[in-house]
Parts: sequence; C-alpha cells; structure tokens
Amino acid sequence: MSAVYDAVVVGAGPYGLSTAAHLLGRGLRVAVFGRTLELWRHHMPKGMLLRSHWWATNLSDPRQQYGFERFFRDSRYEKGYPVPIEEFIDYGLWFQERAVPNVDETYVASIEREDEHFLLTLEDGRQVQSSAVVMAIGVYYYANRPEPYAGLPAGLVSHSCDHNDFSRFMSKRVIVIGGGQSAIEYAALLTEAGATVQVVSRRPIAWLGPDRANERTVFERILAPNASIAPGWQNWVLEHMPFFFYRFPQERKDRYNGNYFSGATDWLRNRVIGKATLRESRTVVTMKAVDGKVEATIADGATVRADHVILATGYKVDVNALPMIHPSLRADIKTDMSIPVLSHWFESSVPGLYFVGLTSLRAFGPLFRFVAGCRAAARRVAGAVARDRAGSSRAAAVTESRAASRLPASDWGVRSG
Repeated sequence: MSAVYDAVVVGAGPYGLSTAAHLLGRGLRVAVFGRTLELWRHHMPKGMLLRSHWWATNLSDPRQQYGFERFFRDSRYEKGYPVPIEEFIDYGLWFQERAVPNVDETYVASIEREDEHFLLTLEDGRQVQSSAVVMAIGVYYYANRPEPYAGLPAGLVSHSCDHNDFSRFMSKRVIVIGGGQSAIEYAALLTEAGATVQVVSRRPIAWLGPDRANERTVFERILAPNASIAPGWQNWVLEHMPFFFYRFPQERKDRYNGNYFSGATDWLRNRVIGKATLRESRTVVTMKAVDGKVEATIADGATVRADHVILATGYKVDVNALPMIHPSLRADIKTDMSIPVLSHWFESSVPGLYFVGLTSLRAFGPLFRFVAGCRAAARRVAGAVARDRAGSSRAAAVTESRAASRLPASDWGVRSG
C-alpha cells in the first residue's frame, strides 16, 4: 500500500525546504523528494559569491528559528559580504537538518492526478499519494538554450548551470554569452582558472554601485530604503508587500518583468576589466563548428574562434520541460506562454497543484527569483494547503454524520425499546 500524505514537496532547494518547513509547522503529513540544494551544490561553480547579503538570504521556518543569524552562532562562519556559495550551502544543509529532517533524496519520476488525489511514482518504483503537490523544482529544467546555439555539438556548448568546476578550461578559449551577474562572474572565474575569455552581451553591462548597505545615511535610506533585492522603493514594495504585484494586469506585469534585469556587482569589475574581452551591445550573427572548434561571427564584424561556448542566458519557464509531470496532468494545467496560470495562493488550475520559485515569477514578480521570496511563498502555500485539508476534513465529517443519522437506532449501539 502506498504512503498517503497531505502534501508532497517536489524539490529540496530554498523554496522547497522553506515551504516544507511551513507545512510541517501546520501539523500536516508532509514528504519532500529531491536532493538537498542540488543546484547549488552541483550546478553552480566553486568560488562563486552571492550577490545578496546574508540577511537577505534566509530560508524560512514558521518560528523564524533557523535564519543566518543563528547559523553564525552555531558555526565557524562570521558575518560578511559577499557570501561565498560554500557558506550558503552549509547554511542550507544546517537549516534542512533542523527544520526539514526527513528529506527523501529520491527523484520523482511521474505525477498523475487520480480522482481527488495525486499519485507520485518515484524513480525507485515506490508510489505515494497526496492531496496536494508543491512543485519547487528550482531553475535547472528551465535552462534557456537559445536556438542559434542548438546546432553546435554538445561538447562545444553548454549552459552555465552545467558547471561547478572550471579547471577543465585551463588554457582554453571560451566565449560567454550574456551580460548579467552570472555571465560576468563566470567570466571572472574562468579567467582565474586560466582560460582566455570573451563575453558577448546584447546590451551594455549594468554595473551596480559599490555596496554601502552599512554606510548609507538616513537621507539616503529615505530616498531608497534598504531591501533584500537591492535598495530602492520598488524593491522595498516587492519585499514588504509581496502580493501587491499579483493584482496588476498581466500585460503590465510582463512589461515590468521584461525590464527588470540584474546588473553585475561592483566587486566583479577588477576581476574582469582588462582580463576578459567584453563585447557589449553586440550579438552573435552566426556560430558554427569548424575543425572541432567554435567559430562565431559577431554583429560588429569580428570573427572569434573558441574551444567552448557557455550560455549564461538565464532561464525560461516552460511547464513542458518538466519531465515528471504526466502528460494527462499537464493537459489539465492552464498555461499562458507555456507558464502555469496561478491563483493568488500559487495554485494552478489543477486543484491542489502549486508552483513556487521561478515558475511563479510571471504572476508574482521579481522577488520570487531570489531566495528572499521564500518566506512569502512558503507561508501562503502552507496556509492554502492547511485550509483545504481542514475543509476536506469538515466535509468528510459532515458526510459521515449525515450517513450515521440515517441509520436505525440499533446500529448506533442503542437498544430500542
């Protein structure tokens, strides 16, 4: 007989762990499937630094017991900026051990809808049932690999999420496509690993100013208050009124999301300027394999040869890219531009099926691209699942009571006169 849960969380990254912690805090029967912080541990490069401050990178539990502040007291780490990825990984594992101790690292192979519940088949053949499923699958499945590069052999092109060690690129020539934080940081790390790097960005690199979070005057904080994403009133509203964005028409939200792109942190300047070639406001016209190398023609007329191309081209949500969702279930998920349409509870058109993290960005805004959005999403989803379970329990109790009221008195164990 398969195990039965109130909620199953698919994914054990920041959003999955935070949502599971809040579901457990509601007293629900919860299972979490996935490898803890897998993207961070195996698909992000060693030596990477987080753009966000430690105080803006907390995972969330219902009593707020397991934030970075307590982690610092319990560990060898000290407060500082920027935060090394190794420190964040250790914090995430520390959080998981305390807030969500029973993560099952088996992958989910299939999710189907059967009557009033979901049937999940795991890769080891086990099956579980659940009233609700929370898809916290992170970004890996959404890696954006633009069509111009799809024709290159796999050995010549890869996505930024395919790497966590750049030592293989020593003495190699590498083209990095993109101009955001990831592209510039990868260029720095590749250069430091001994590669010769060229960055091709379709827009000018937006360099952020030096971090002054601890030095800003009262007047500066009034003009642009501190926020987890970055200083500024818009970011402050996104963080402190996390569901306000949801109310706007989709066209307006799309326009805002489209203009919201991340810049490169100031502490990367000295690591790339003069060390990597930056081709800003340029696009690749053609790219082909020639004698086991990559030959790229840039819009400015330059021809660049390289050993490898890394696509730091971000992520594009597409529910069709999620292999664990059974075709019959996928057909029932209402989408727009292949993105699930979500209610203000993060619930899809399939009752009980929720999406958090990047999948929810189009509906809820840029906050949910960052770890800073974990708390708002986790609290809301846990509240929705608990409410639905309570409603189901009440409905079952009423049905049972009505059925019992129609029984003869002797069937109640009461002797009739």
